[in-house]
Amino acid sequence: MASIFTKIINGEIPCYKIAEDENFFAFLDINPNAKGHTLCIPKKEVNKLFDLEEELYVGLMKFSRKVAHALEKAVACKRVGVAVVGLEVPHVHVHLIPLNQMSEMTFQSKVAMSSEEFEELAAAIRAEL
Repeated sequence: MASIFTKIINGEIPCYKIAEDENFFAFLDINPNAKGHTLCIPKKEVNKLFDLEEELYVGLMKFSRKVAHALEKAVACKRVGVAVVGLEVPHVHVHLIPLNQMSEMTFQSKVAMSSEEFEELAAAIRAEL
């Protein structure tokens, strides 16, 4: 069965898309640790990061770097943190989290945002790509 991320890529589930190319997809996390929390994923459904083919792994990191630079320009933060946990969805995903304090990286505090705020934020990040 397809993961929730594959369903997002296929347009079966809506998202706040940031970027997409032939192999990768980035969108805002709908349960964000901080404003701008973004997920970067390969379009190929693979469960574990280190099971990715080397070329796809390197490509995901390059794609994530590009998105992180745009994110840092669009969202006021001290830096963009990165995490790969992978327990909650069996599809490789890189968390990019704008950070101003360490607690934003714990995955225990979440930020509430309206649909309009998500739309505006996604547009602002896309504009920086």
